[in-house]
Amino acid sequence: MEKTTARGPLAGVRVIDMTAVVLGPLATQILGDYGADVIKIEPLEGDLMRANGAQKADGSTAGLSSIFLAINRNKRSLAIDLKKDEGRAAVRKLVRGADVFAHNMRVEAVERLGFGYAALRAEKPDLVYCVATGFGQDGPDRARPAFDDVIQAASGLASIANVYAERPDYVSSLIADKTTGLALCNAVLAALFHRQRTGEGQYVETPMLETMAAFVLAEHMGGMTFEPREGTAGYARLMQGGRRPMRTKDGWLALLPYTAEHWTAFVSEIDRLDLVPIATDRIARNKHIQELYGAMRDALERRTTDEWMATCDRLDIPATRLYGLDDLPDHPHLKATGFFETHDHPAVGKIRLTRPPTKFEKTPATITRHAPRLGEHTRELLREAGLQEEEIAALIEGGVAR
Repeated sequence: MEKTTARGPLAGVRVIDMTAVVLGPLATQILGDYGADVIKIEPLEGDLMRANGAQKADGSTAGLSSIFLAINRNKRSLAIDLKKDEGRAAVRKLVRGADVFAHNMRVEAVERLGFGYAALRAEKPDLVYCVATGFGQDGPDRARPAFDDVIQAASGLASIANVYAERPDYVSSLIADKTTGLALCNAVLAALFHRQRTGEGQYVETPMLETMAAFVLAEHMGGMTFEPREGTAGYARLMQGGRRPMRTKDGWLALLPYTAEHWTAFVSEIDRLDLVPIATDRIARNKHIQELYGAMRDALERRTTDEWMATCDRLDIPATRLYGLDDLPDHPHLKATGFFETHDHPAVGKIRLTRPPTKFEKTPATITRHAPRLGEHTRELLREAGLQEEEIAALIEGGVAR
């Protein structure tokens, strides 16, 4: 992989990545997929995610867990102690040659280390400085710690995640981390575009709570939209129940008639002509959605999944069989598009990765670097920062760098 030169749309952009866990690393990996030179700054013990997720049973992949491998490709690792003056000085030298600095530490903590916006702007005036916080820094919760579960609960997501649950529940995915990571990546790109046009760097903040609240409320503002309120919040079609994968004669199917044409074709197919007046009217469909879903549930159990897929193809109704996580490598469409790629990792051996999903005609996004071993690029990055060989050796021998 390392022999392939990055040529994505961000080729030539350098990112100092002081993020950890999932949110920030996902954002910076996308920047790396798009061709940016991403320098991952890690403490001497490494990112916490190096130990979280699946590992090989023989212990040969310590420090390179499944999660770390999934969200840290296309990066170089510099392992350095930022509590030491020498370590901080070396990273500040790297910042001078960077375009973007990103972190997801608490603001007070990063300020104490000397990597706040004002300090780094003095080193690099046109720096795009991006921080992912738990909570917006102009609110009372600005200094509170935040992780995915906390934000799922605070944003309203846990209250609606499963309308069939007897109690609030979390989505079984780090959805707050990953959604905010996507927002952080978008913010970096927008700020780089502004800098390209004006030459100005700037401070960019992407808070988890506000990002997820906006994400959840996009369809769930409901009656809260109006002042005074016109009823409660929530998108009724999703909240009233009935919308879920359903059993067929031999498996499971996700089927969604959406338009009046879809619903009319479906109720006609199952010989429920009494439902045609409801199917043809959007307001009536919303009002009687549970009745429609009930008819769907009864009908689906009378045919096999393959039979229903053929029927839905004939009627042009959106549908899919249900795929488990372990089934995805065999998904016919994902196989045909080469979504899963096999790569040789120098420490792990053969690994399966998902390719960058976005396609660029002129500047393709590619996987050019394996997820790095801790400190794998420490020497070369310190050289790029301008340190001499004896200085680098002193940092490593003195326990400042690894």
